Amino acid sequence: MHPSAEAVALVPLVALAYAFAARAGRASRAQVAAAAAALALILAAFAGPLQPLAVHTFLWAHLLQNVVLAEWAPALLVLAVPPATAVRAAGFPLFRPFVALPLWLVAYYVWHLPWIYDVALRHPHSLLHLEHLTYLLAGICLWWPVVHGVYSNGAKALYLFAAFVLASPIGLMLALVQRPVYSFYTHAPRTWGPSPLTDQQIAGVTMAVEEAIVFFAAFALYLLRFLEDEQARGALEGLGDGRTTPWSRTDS
Repeated sequence: MHPSAEAVALVPLVALAYAFAARAGRASRAQVAAAAAALALILAAFAGPLQPLAVHTFLWAHLLQNVVLAEWAPALLVLAVPPATAVRAAGFPLFRPFVALPLWLVAYYVWHLPWIYDVALRHPHSLLHLEHLTYLLAGICLWWPVVHGVYSNGAKALYLFAAFVLASPIGLMLALVQRPVYSFYTHAPRTWGPSPLTDQQIAGVTMAVEEAIVFFAAFALYLLRFLEDEQARGALEGLGDGRTTPWSRTDS
């Protein structure tokens, strides 16, 4: 089996690019740790036992690689960007919410179309690498407005909720459809493990649950921040017009 380009080329290139960005922007230890975690995730997905399973046998393994590249690793990489570097990239058109979210959705849906998915898997040294690179870049665009965007917490919560709702049909479809949709895995040689249909159902459920956890956790975080902002604003308005607030002092 040939070494995965994601492990031997993409990870070193991303690490090198981040080293320059971290040095120029004076990244904190937490930010460096986030970048290291992202690179470790990619290595684990493409340099370990998951790789041969994904490119030869099981859909669930390939979908797990996809969510690493499209959601988990990009989120960590965006969190790792120092504020000074983020400010310089603020005007980049692909980092705008109404561009980033559709771009990420198009990447997800197009690459999951059965005939495109199968063709990519049959060209593991060209199209499959392009698919994976697309996921990573689109994922970075998706998370940028959340982490570095100058938008309200309410707007960020709505953005994350939209991302979850609009992306979830892929996993649900794979979990609920009663026939295998990807011929590559239908005809893959199997000496162990689930049948093609069960494999697809496992992949769909895994994807749906993973997206629910990731996006709802982020959504809940920004929703709570939004509610705290509203509570603080209400308290300030109450102080301004002389109304009693929970922090007002009462004399007996």
